[in-house]
Amino acid sequence: MIAYPLIDPVAFSLGPLQFRWYGFMYLLGFTAAWLLARGRIRRDRRPPGVRPWTNEEFDDLVTWVFLGVIAGARVGYVLFYDLSLFLEDPLELFRIWHGGMSFHGGLLGVLLAFWYFARKSGRGFLEISDFIAPLIPPGLFFGRLGNFINAEHWGTPSDLPWAMLFPGAGPLPRHPSQLYEALLEGVVLFTVLWAVSSRRHGKGLVSGLFALLYGIFRCAMELVREPDAHIGYLAFGWLTMGQLLSMPLMLVGIWLIARSRKSGA
Repeated sequence: MIAYPLIDPVAFSLGPLQFRWYGFMYLLGFTAAWLLARGRIRRDRRPPGVRPWTNEEFDDLVTWVFLGVIAGARVGYVLFYDLSLFLEDPLELFRIWHGGMSFHGGLLGVLLAFWYFARKSGRGFLEISDFIAPLIPPGLFFGRLGNFINAEHWGTPSDLPWAMLFPGAGPLPRHPSQLYEALLEGVVLFTVLWAVSSRRHGKGLVSGLFALLYGIFRCAMELVREPDAHIGYLAFGWLTMGQLLSMPLMLVGIWLIARSRKSGA
């Protein structure tokens, strides 16, 4: 068993203002995505006649994506995981420092931002999603680290040597599932998507790989992650809300990959 490193969720304070690690991790994720995109735009060598991305265009897009991911993640968490709390106290929707951000809600917010930007810019929806998909895993990586620092979303009981005693999780050591997810959803997913997106590919392939691989990783990790106490398992003693929301995502991923193979590079 490994001792859980107690970390104050508050990174620093300025008078009455508290700056939490959880919010700082979101900032790191967006900064990493912005730097990666700027590097890719700078090195982009598209064939003649193919419209290149510009820094100004990306900055406009990332503004809408930022709004979509924050609003969608919070609203999605409330709708999917804690609707009763919202009905009791609607202002809880705005207390994002309490934690409670849903990836699937954030994804819906991002897709809405893509749709708006596609209409505004004249670019295709899949062109936008293929460009942005490899930039998302760093945010997932930092987000899971934020979960770990907050000592939330811990794993199921385990006797593995690296199991940890999380504060508030009872006397049993547990899987550090936040770190598993940071590795798979952050490092592995980024490596695959960045490599594929660096080569010529059919339209929608990168987006499809993101949807399929994230869904697979999330469903697998839910098997060693404690479900939300107020929801529990939905069925069969193992099906969680996270798995249920990821299954349609996997189907969309398979469809996009098959479609991209037909469309060619």
